[in-house]
Amino acid sequence: MILGKIFGKITTTHFNFLVEKETKKFEFIQVPHKVYDYVLCQVLEIERTDKDIAKCIVIGYKDDRGRIRPIRIPFDQNTEVLKADDDFIRGIIKLDAQGAYVGKLEGRDIDINLDLKKLLTKHVAILAKSGAGKSYTVGVLIEEIIEKKVPTLIIDPHGEYSSLKYKNEEEKEMLAKFNLEPKAYTNIQEYGDINLNPGVRPLKLNNQFSPHELVQLIPGKLSNTQMGLMYSAIKHLDIVNFTNVILALEHEESNAKWTLINNLEYLNNLDIFTDSFLSYNELIQPGKCSVINLKGISPDVQELIVYKLYKDLFELRKKEKIPPFFTVIEEAHNFAPERSFGEGHSSKIMRTIASEGRKFGLGLCIVSQRPARVDKSVLSQCTTQIILKVTNPNDLKAISNSVEGITAESEDEVKNLPIGTALITGIVDMPLFVNIRPRKSQHGGHAAQILEVAQEEKFLEKVQEFEEQELLPIIKPKITPKDIELMSDKEIENIQLTLVPGYLFLCSEKDQEYNILIEMVEGEVVVDIEQFTTRKLPELDRLDKKEVRILQLAYKLKKFREGDLIKQGLSLDIKESLNGLVKKGFIQKDEHYKLSDKYILSHLSKNACYQKIKFLKINCQNKLEPKANLDKVKEMLSKFTTIKDQRECFIVKYDVKY
Repeated sequence: MILGKIFGKITTTHFNFLVEKETKKFEFIQVPHKVYDYVLCQVLEIERTDKDIAKCIVIGYKDDRGRIRPIRIPFDQNTEVLKADDDFIRGIIKLDAQGAYVGKLEGRDIDINLDLKKLLTKHVAILAKSGAGKSYTVGVLIEEIIEKKVPTLIIDPHGEYSSLKYKNEEEKEMLAKFNLEPKAYTNIQEYGDINLNPGVRPLKLNNQFSPHELVQLIPGKLSNTQMGLMYSAIKHLDIVNFTNVILALEHEESNAKWTLINNLEYLNNLDIFTDSFLSYNELIQPGKCSVINLKGISPDVQELIVYKLYKDLFELRKKEKIPPFFTVIEEAHNFAPERSFGEGHSSKIMRTIASEGRKFGLGLCIVSQRPARVDKSVLSQCTTQIILKVTNPNDLKAISNSVEGITAESEDEVKNLPIGTALITGIVDMPLFVNIRPRKSQHGGHAAQILEVAQEEKFLEKVQEFEEQELLPIIKPKITPKDIELMSDKEIENIQLTLVPGYLFLCSEKDQEYNILIEMVEGEVVVDIEQFTTRKLPELDRLDKKEVRILQLAYKLKKFREGDLIKQGLSLDIKESLNGLVKKGFIQKDEHYKLSDKYILSHLSKNACYQKIKFLKINCQNKLEPKANLDKVKEMLSKFTTIKDQRECFIVKYDVKY
């Protein structure tokens, strides 16, 4: 289709034509040339006065070897401008059909595939303002890489990528338009803090360090005196770990050692660095995607984890002890900040991987909503850039400074990109506007909803009834009534839902935070929400010294007789105290004595609750009233732990009648 004719000033890179038929900004056009046959060009802008004038750039033609070449001779005046055919565009820009399928060319039915060899060796940056579809686009890229069996490691500060394990049924119709189907990826394994994120595998890192690593991990900047002390303590150690360095520092005479010792004890108590650390060959495997879920972990600790993890992986990759892999780092501005915003613990290793990783088969993808805050040396190493909507002037400037081939017109267009459309550079010699395809798996990066509707079967059948229900803070079991029916060997007559009043207490113990759930009918700790099993907190002030001592020995001995207690130094007249503890339910008696399982007498954190409060509307006729005294419950709880916060809630309990 003829769109118009060339007029006015013509160069080998730019020209204008008078628009005769509807033409869009960034439209691809083909123009016949007397020497080069047809040449691919693109509309950059359209000006409207009394006539419509399209301003265009020349992309090039394909030579005998199939390479794109710029023209050396300008077009002639009045040359006809044609709308480019899809096949002509494909022939010129040469997209790899076997690459990572991320979407379609804007306004065209042309698949855009990223070259995986480039991704693995020349790095990627995905940049966008918050809410522009950044994490969604990352999910699309990860899906493609997983399907190609490339080992993948994701640094996930917000816990968004566990959703890769579930199908995207919500966008089934949209996926069909791209000839795709919903898919769940079963080869995803999450690692993190099991107390903060139930269901993940524990993240444990190597507790042995080089002197340089240890200095890099210590919070704050060390003075020359502290640096000297540190190296003095380390030089005679065969194994450099926190415990050994602390012991060595204690023998030093300088008072400057105490700050170092405090910092090392802080790191040691994080329970992340251990001799029984995660095998890196388990973490990096062909066909496996490992997600480091850092949700809930403080930013300074996240930096330490990223530093140690990448330092070890990079060294192993250089020695070829692990396979080549691709890694994605969300919120990259936190782990590789621009130097004017401060030097992070992980900054140096990030710069090293960006500059040297390609030599060793370590592909890097950095993701950020603040490009201006990302280290320029890291950003500039990313040959492929996927840019979604960005409006901040500083971020736009950072992008234009680091992206090769981006024009002023393209830069302006980035501010107006709709959600789901990206400017991709580095695939070919020119930036391409691409409509990102739907995800096959669920998207985990949605903004939190203020209200969440419970989907319990049989409870929400009528909309009118639902609207009249009260919004409640709810803690639910993971199992549903349907699950109970499927798992039961007996025929179930009915399942009744009961709402039990409770409190979720945030507790702290030895730098560890955890939640304890207490039902407020009897004032007992809920140790298993699925079966609604509870245990009591003891009123120790009602016991005498001998009874308390018996309980301490009972915990130590597990099973015992009266004679065993006497051997431990108790007096002969313990029969009455033992019987009293049996009557009070603290001790059970059969062939031996042993601690009752009705009470929690130690290790309160082992009974932590990992379920979260959600605000739901539930149709429930059976809602119990609290009977336990809150102050008394808090008093008993405070003897075991430090209470930092409390939240009132209702606990869903399923009563099954057979």
